[in-house]
Amino acid sequence: MSPAAAAVCPDSIEARDVCIVGVARTPMGGFLGSLSSLSATKLGSIAIGSALKRANVDPSLVQEVFFGNVLSANLGQAPARQAALGAGIPNTVVCTTINKVCASGMKATMLAAQSIQLGINDVVVAGGMESMSNVPKYLAEARKGSRLGHDSLVDGMLKDGLWDAYNDYGMGVCAELCAEQHKVTREEQDDYAVQSFERGIAAHDAGAFSWEIVPVEVSGGRGKPSTIVDKDEGLGKFDAAKLRKLRPSFKETGGTVTAGNASSISDGAAALVLVSGEKAIKLGLQVIAKITGYADAAQAPELFTTSPAIAIPKAISNAGLEASEVDYYEINEAFAVVSLANMKLLGLNPEKVNVNGGAVSLGHPLGCSGARILVTLLGCDVIGVEAKEWEIWSWWCLQWGRRCISPSCRASVIFFYVWPNVRMEHCERRISL
Repeated sequence: MSPAAAAVCPDSIEARDVCIVGVARTPMGGFLGSLSSLSATKLGSIAIGSALKRANVDPSLVQEVFFGNVLSANLGQAPARQAALGAGIPNTVVCTTINKVCASGMKATMLAAQSIQLGINDVVVAGGMESMSNVPKYLAEARKGSRLGHDSLVDGMLKDGLWDAYNDYGMGVCAELCAEQHKVTREEQDDYAVQSFERGIAAHDAGAFSWEIVPVEVSGGRGKPSTIVDKDEGLGKFDAAKLRKLRPSFKETGGTVTAGNASSISDGAAALVLVSGEKAIKLGLQVIAKITGYADAAQAPELFTTSPAIAIPKAISNAGLEASEVDYYEINEAFAVVSLANMKLLGLNPEKVNVNGGAVSLGHPLGCSGARILVTLLGCDVIGVEAKEWEIWSWWCLQWGRRCISPSCRASVIFFYVWPNVRMEHCERRISL
């Protein structure tokens, strides 16, 4: 029996089960850093193409694409479609761009799962992409005519990605509010940030990211040789002593949130190939995991930081599990205080949370990150971490839509059932590519 056929585990898979058969992500590039010459859609194409190749799924078999992207200004029409066609997916395939701010990549995966569960499609690509380095600044009043006086530029990245539209302040102010409400100190946040970097660096040095990252070739320009980017750029900037000395970024007096214990502005993309159980068996595909549940939660926009504590119990219930059965968690590290507050609210063991680091150390490209943490946690047991069966991802975002009954915050969670031996075979095969 071939390794692929053995990996399918047909006795464990039902026809409409949602199976993950391939994943890939680019390295997370720093702001105006190693990947800044590439558009979000180009990064998306790289991730999609690599995920399909690793899954041994021909692009012609893809029936639908859901892809997250938050900062779409100046990308052109239908960013998800651009990324899909750039990866060789036929132009007859329906593609949808998802903007749920930081949860975009995860919500794209949830929608892809629903497409399969409902019997609409059998092969769907999901993920997310962002190039925060290339977001333009806006001349908001220029269309009306520039008259006497100065014009003001609006930073599109802040306006459309990092600003609470309801309370008119930066997301860091929400993080400060969270720290105050849940009594999380500056020292605790700095300690957590240092741990995130140490875990990320250790994972990189051990080769734990090798299976998920696809190296990206970047043109040198003006006759210079091309370079290969194969490491998350933020990891190389770690300095624990400097991190602890940084000034608060959002509250001068008594502030605790700094650039060091918050996530970094980044560029990157991540993709997942999902297929129905029926299709996985028919094609003899190697299954990494299957999605068994997910959930959303909502509360006031300024309280988005603790939405995972609402969504996680819902997802556990939806999956028919008990909290004690969950072995690993990923809780978004947009700010260190987010993970700390939710761990406190849920009573989680820190050794189970973000075991290979998170957005504080790896980077946080908005539309990509929800998918990136899925990809990363799928491989958390590749090297140095014991294989487990149940894992949970949690994400948050602001809901900006006008049609909501009230301003809300939503957290998305996805559970996976993982066959550890299959995942290890997958990882070994991926590393050899």
